[in-house]
Amino acid sequence: MRKVFQAELHQIGEELTQISQLVTEAMKKATLAFETADTELAQDVIAADARIDFLQNDLDERAIDILALQGPVASDLRMIVGSLRMSASLERMGDLARHIAQLARLRYPANVVPDSMVETFKEMARLDIAISELLTELLETRNLELSKDIYAHNTRINELHVSVFKAVASPEWNNSAVTTVDLTLASRYFERFADHGVSVTRKVNYLVTGEWQPISESPL
Repeated sequence: MRKVFQAELHQIGEELTQISQLVTEAMKKATLAFETADTELAQDVIAADARIDFLQNDLDERAIDILALQGPVASDLRMIVGSLRMSASLERMGDLARHIAQLARLRYPANVVPDSMVETFKEMARLDIAISELLTELLETRNLELSKDIYAHNTRINELHVSVFKAVASPEWNNSAVTTVDLTLASRYFERFADHGVSVTRKVNYLVTGEWQPISESPL
């Protein structure tokens, strides 16, 4: 029975990694669609989100069955409960990638971002993808050193997010109301994607160390 239990725990870990890989792929495609007004690519992201939702539901049902039937304690219980919470954050990251793709599709054939803000959003996209890739590696390896880069990337995204709000609120801003709303939403999507990545990172740190005291989010 113990071997079966450990195999079930291992399966949950593998499914978390698989969901994280799909989220990374979704974000890569979504940001490319966002930058190039590629509606076909955007539609791919939107359609593929159902797979992430399915895997999250499957993982959650498996974890609940283990809780009900196995009565895990200590570190095993921490792993199962943590997995339930991590799967929710990963699923939300997939949703945010879908929102970015939907915004690109909505504004076709125009680009969502005006020329003056292109570099800001390119950097946000690059950092979000980096966070997602690091997160997948963290889930696979439990190498907590990766957390430092995730926290540093998130700090930079927060700075860029604030810069977007300052730009649209400045007296010099002369873009349309639609563009203003689009940029505000898009910036929020990118910022929240990173926040959920940080949430998963903190939970992995907790699973490994048993202590709810994440590494400093300040860049090192």
